[in-house]
Amino acid sequence: MSYENKMLQLKQKLGKKKEQPKETPSFRKPEKPFYLKDWESAGLTVMENELGVLFKREVTYPLDYQHGSYRLGLLYDAIGKWGNTAFEHPYAMDFDESIVFFDTETTGLKGVGTNIFLLGLLEALEDRFVLTQYVLADPANEAAFLFESKFWQHARTVVTYNGKSFDWPQLETRWTLNQHVLPKLRSQKQIDLLHSSKRIWKNNLERMKLTKVEEEKLGFSRQGDIPGFLAPIIYMDAIKSGNADALMKVLYHNEWDLLSLVTLYIHSTNLLLEHELDESATTYTNIGKWYGDLKHAQQSEQVLTSVTTNFDDDNTGLAHYYLALQQKRDGSYNEAAESFEKALLFIGKREKLKALEQLAIVYEHRFKNYEKALNYTKQGLNLTKSNQFMKKEQTDKLYDKWLKRLTRIEMKLIRR
Repeated sequence: MSYENKMLQLKQKLGKKKEQPKETPSFRKPEKPFYLKDWESAGLTVMENELGVLFKREVTYPLDYQHGSYRLGLLYDAIGKWGNTAFEHPYAMDFDESIVFFDTETTGLKGVGTNIFLLGLLEALEDRFVLTQYVLADPANEAAFLFESKFWQHARTVVTYNGKSFDWPQLETRWTLNQHVLPKLRSQKQIDLLHSSKRIWKNNLERMKLTKVEEEKLGFSRQGDIPGFLAPIIYMDAIKSGNADALMKVLYHNEWDLLSLVTLYIHSTNLLLEHELDESATTYTNIGKWYGDLKHAQQSEQVLTSVTTNFDDDNTGLAHYYLALQQKRDGSYNEAAESFEKALLFIGKREKLKALEQLAIVYEHRFKNYEKALNYTKQGLNLTKSNQFMKKEQTDKLYDKWLKRLTRIEMKLIRR
């Protein structure tokens, strides 16, 4: 018998190896930390569920509670304003939504080794606002802590500040690491007020840190606050020493963050829909551009026209520029040319190059005014040649494009 046949018989005798069923890791409820009573004395409440223990703090605010320049109840006025609009916006909410303002504190900025140790949720209820803060008892009790957030239970509208990029992905990571004992995490509608603040206050606020927005836009200045970077150090010290006095300051910091999210939503809604507040031309120009990017042409033109009408020329260059782009898309070529020409003296070199290109196109192809088209083309050539804000490859490509336009227009002038 050949070697191959012998091996085949041996395999048949041995048979196929049966796969062993994978065992689900058993869950053992963690031990309670030694400092339960100490943290209770500091102002926290002990909670216990099937997965372990955690701490909780709850505060209720009436609708007329004042935080900075706004009462919290004005949130419902803001939601009503969105209900009266005839267009969609990523910022819009309605009264049927379950709204929660959400913020976390973590032991680091990223990575599997980073724990969330504080979940702050400020719920907007019909007649009040309720702040609930869940505090991680210790890393061993993480599953119990995450479970109490109720994000597995039903869908809500979650309003954050940088939550799309940080808080929610961090929550998803921690949830995944505990998925063997936790219900499935539900996806949530999210409104990230950092993203919208950047759209509204670009080139107006130097920094978009929430505390700066509070001071400059929301009429709120913190007294006795701790720097955010100290929060993880304070938490780690609290679970080692059992003393939660300093940890309570982290909870107050988180509380102010959440209250400011409510007033920031109110203030931003008023800016987007009323256009009557005492803000800069830059802010309203940003708003007009945002509407344009969302394809809401009517709202965009309305805001940008208001800027060009009510502010000095020095401050309206970009408004004229964005308005011109909108007018050109609408087919209003005379108005677009006029707006581009007004913008030229007051906009940066990048925008100026684009404005010159659009003017050259309009005068060549729409108005058949080749002299003016030639003039703007020469200006574009000179600006491209002297620019220092593009890479050489981009510059050469754009320069060739201008040269082709120049040659074509000169030929048209000769043939005319």
